[in-house]
Amino acid sequence: MRMKPQIIAALDVESRVEALKLVSTLREKIDYFKVGSRLFTAEGPGLIEEIQEAGVSVFLDLKFHDIPATVAGAVRAACGLGVRMLTLHTAGGVEMMKAAAQSAREASSRSGRQRPLLVGVTVLTSMSREDLSDISLYPGEVDELVTRRARRAREAGLDGVVASVREAARIRSECGDGFVLVTPGIRPAGAAAGDQKRTATPAEAARAGADYLVIGRPLYQAASPAEAAEAVLRELE
Repeated sequence: MRMKPQIIAALDVESRVEALKLVSTLREKIDYFKVGSRLFTAEGPGLIEEIQEAGVSVFLDLKFHDIPATVAGAVRAACGLGVRMLTLHTAGGVEMMKAAAQSAREASSRSGRQRPLLVGVTVLTSMSREDLSDISLYPGEVDELVTRRARRAREAGLDGVVASVREAARIRSECGDGFVLVTPGIRPAGAAAGDQKRTATPAEAARAGADYLVIGRPLYQAASPAEAAEAVLRELE
């Protein structure tokens, strides 16, 4: 029997003050907090340490995508920050992903810290089939490309992938129970989709086999983020 998925609260806010306030509000209910490019660019790596001092884990969502040596160096730096999970783009290719996985193993071995989970971004949940066709000339369905990239990520030594709930069951079937599935675009029943095109409710994500649910606006834009988090937890029960 699979465990209930964990919630990752996305700190997609503008400042350190807003981020730490949200961590303080939610840390009794949520163990993981996502720091993306907006917040990291504004506040820098020092914020990672401050968040971790609250007794929670950081999911560093910077989606590394560059030549293998550059990504390996970025992963090594992220390991030094003590983050629990980080992202890179599967579109960077197998050699890039292999270099990232090797770098994480070596950095963690030298430091004695737990190695972070490396998860590959397959196709952004804001993208549709038409978007893919425009930028990559890919003629197939989104779920076909997502599944293919998930297989390549597993072969390259990544721990899992980021994919929408629509593709989760297919990835789980092909890549096995040990492969980590992180699902963004989670919207509790009745919530607006915003700029996400492939969304799902927490319950749908759990049924599809997701391990982690990334939830942003439904939490940090709520009148009471704590009550919103409690509602999601009840839905997962």
